[in-house]
Amino acid sequence: MSISLFDRLDVWRKTHIGERMFVLILAFIVGLLAAVAAFVLHWIINQIVYLLTHRFDATSSNWLYLVYPVVGIFLTSVFVRRVVKDNISHGITRILYAISQNRSRLKSHNTWSSVVASAITIGFGGSVGAEAPIVLTGSAIGSNLGKLFRMDSHTLMLLMGCGAAGAIAGIFKAPIAGLVFTLEVLMIDLTMASLMPILVSCVTATCFTYIFSGDTALFSFHLDNQWTVERIPPCILLGVFCGLVSLYFIRAMGWCEDIFARFRDKPYVRLALGGSALSLLIYLFPSLYGEGYGAINLLLNGNGNADWEPLLNNSLFAGDITMLVPYVALVLVTKVFATSATNGGGGCGGTFAPSLFIGCFAGFLFSHLWNIHQMGVYVPEKNFALMGMAGVMSGVMHAPLTGIFLIAELTGGYSLFLPLMIVSTASYLTIILFEPHSIYSWRLAKEGKLITHHTDHAVLTLMQLDSVIDRDFLAVAPDTDLGQIVRRISQSHHSVIPVTDAAGGLLGEIDIKKIRNIVFRIELYHHFTATQLMQAPPATLADSLPMAEVMKTFDATHAEWLPVLDHEGHLRGYISRERVLTQYRKMVADMSED
Repeated sequence: MSISLFDRLDVWRKTHIGERMFVLILAFIVGLLAAVAAFVLHWIINQIVYLLTHRFDATSSNWLYLVYPVVGIFLTSVFVRRVVKDNISHGITRILYAISQNRSRLKSHNTWSSVVASAITIGFGGSVGAEAPIVLTGSAIGSNLGKLFRMDSHTLMLLMGCGAAGAIAGIFKAPIAGLVFTLEVLMIDLTMASLMPILVSCVTATCFTYIFSGDTALFSFHLDNQWTVERIPPCILLGVFCGLVSLYFIRAMGWCEDIFARFRDKPYVRLALGGSALSLLIYLFPSLYGEGYGAINLLLNGNGNADWEPLLNNSLFAGDITMLVPYVALVLVTKVFATSATNGGGGCGGTFAPSLFIGCFAGFLFSHLWNIHQMGVYVPEKNFALMGMAGVMSGVMHAPLTGIFLIAELTGGYSLFLPLMIVSTASYLTIILFEPHSIYSWRLAKEGKLITHHTDHAVLTLMQLDSVIDRDFLAVAPDTDLGQIVRRISQSHHSVIPVTDAAGGLLGEIDIKKIRNIVFRIELYHHFTATQLMQAPPATLADSLPMAEVMKTFDATHAEWLPVLDHEGHLRGYISRERVLTQYRKMVADMSED
């Protein structure tokens, strides 16, 4: 049997390159490819936006805003349904799911499908971000590269983290933020074995992004007004405000998703509903078009009405600076609906950029109203717009360190590091009073499929119920007599014998320990049937039940064996408490070694 060239190279690699060094090499490749993907995506988006909007008249509204978003969502939905044929929405949530439930494996199409779909969506005006699709792309590159070299699940998870970190670092030219994002959002524990690969990926992605696009930052910011201690109270209040805005963002997003979920099997109804809502919102508030980075840069660099007035361009309020505050407030409120309509209608994009956008508008609105009402100390709008970005990101993602470092690196605003910390911390402390999970994790948390830093919970989450089911059971029919039951007992290694109907539905079970007094009395073998001897099990387990709930059921019932049923009540097998604990101890030991 001939050996392929790849297999020969793999054998040579295992002989001459150590495992840890090879992981570092893969991390470098992942960082490079993540940077390339980020650059390509943003280049495509910019080209589409320029082709569609460069002729627009800034002094009036444009009816094409009613058309472009619908076209973009339609093209994206057709691409996803006909070409990809898989769900690629909620990119970061899919990464968390892959880590928790799919042994850190992402499909190969995820290395490119999100780039194409999100470029179409955002270029045509979809009010979402490109970051989550790129993070999914980077993680998929890491996962599939690891699968190619037959890496174990732990290394695949590390390479997925490298891809995600490299994507964030490359998009924003922020290597520290990429590292912290992987720790806080993806919840990958940092050990000395995992720290270096993630750092290599972050630095590689950042350096190549500088090579591809120069040293221009995604957002430009120049500090004109130094922070002073007197601004601590408004900073704390801004943090609380950002926390409440974050709560509104998460809850409103969930409410909208529930509405679109009702039409999951009706793509054209979703297109009509989402497309029409998005088009109307963009027509009224053009700042909602695409990622909205132009509006963010305007607020981060404006110092007065003359600088802020362009924010109203292309809208019904163009030229009327007195409408600035209502316009900013309305954009702040409607952004979440524009984002939900984009994804719900069939588009593809993330909530990373929308959280930055809403944070910038929230910080500007807070500071502008503060100064209008002369609340004592003056607060510069541009500084508070910047801090608002960190605040809402910290609240929405439950990731205060990511918010702090990303905004500081993104804008070079390290001179505002202390107020960024104050706002981010206050925002995070505010939202966790109401919402324990981030916008990325609450969907999985509701299903019990979210991995966390808590070792016990993490191990139970990573355990698959299907892997501990014992299907080698011997069932009996309800009319089986005691003699036949005794013969089954001699063949079984379980302490219970299930009683099932003709369709395989569980009727009850016979506990061998409870019939010991009659199993040796041959004269009774034809006097008792399974129906007379069976009893209801202490509890039954659904085959979709999370392992954490399985262990709670064992603890509550003190049972040694519990039956597992499918959604129709058919018996799939039994789970042994001893088998679960054995696998649990092995996984804890494996995690401890890492």
